[in-house]
Amino acid sequence: MEDFFLKLSVMLVPGMLAIVCHEVSHGYIAWRFGDPTARMLGRLTLNPIKHIDIIGTLMIFFIGIGWAKPVPVTYENLRNPKRDMIWVAAAGPITNILLATVSAFLLRGIVAIGNPAASASPVSMLVEPLVMMLSFSVYINLLLAIFNMIPVPPLDGGRVLMGLLPYRHAAYVSRIEPYGMIIIIVLVFFTNLFSYVISPVLNLGVHLLAGPQSGLVLGVTRLMMH
Repeated sequence: MEDFFLKLSVMLVPGMLAIVCHEVSHGYIAWRFGDPTARMLGRLTLNPIKHIDIIGTLMIFFIGIGWAKPVPVTYENLRNPKRDMIWVAAAGPITNILLATVSAFLLRGIVAIGNPAASASPVSMLVEPLVMMLSFSVYINLLLAIFNMIPVPPLDGGRVLMGLLPYRHAAYVSRIEPYGMIIIIVLVFFTNLFSYVISPVLNLGVHLLAGPQSGLVLGVTRLMMH
């Protein structure tokens, strides 16, 4: 039980922030390109209650990745639907990469200043959890960005792919969407996609962003996931 509350305290805030910002960015870019649906439904907010999906939140603790309720986008409202949908879809992963970058540089800065967590000072009670939260934030945001760019609809990568392809080919890809989640589950749990593709890209991203602190990021993540 103690381990559960430790994981909860470290993973909940960066995990929820990663998921909520991902969804809000979709709605915000859609609004900027002419679709006010998410704004009218009150989804352009960082209030997690507006976005939370109970199962998706719990999955953060069990498999290290989760999801929120998708922000609704009315394709026909976009000024140039095919082109604009590329940016609407890409906004989520781009936001996660930005959050991972900010987290990594804050982590580097804290460690460069000198980690008070190594002492018994009261400051360590604040800094140590912050270091762990920033470490997990780097990991979870990169994982969300990479996972969502798998080119299978309804993931963001599938929607970007449909926007880039000629209309006829995009129509073929769109037919996959009703079976998209089944395909994704098969790829993740019954193939070596995670081991041979997602994990190497994720580790590369962690090393590029966190630099000397990449070991800390991966160590904290392993601790949280076991």
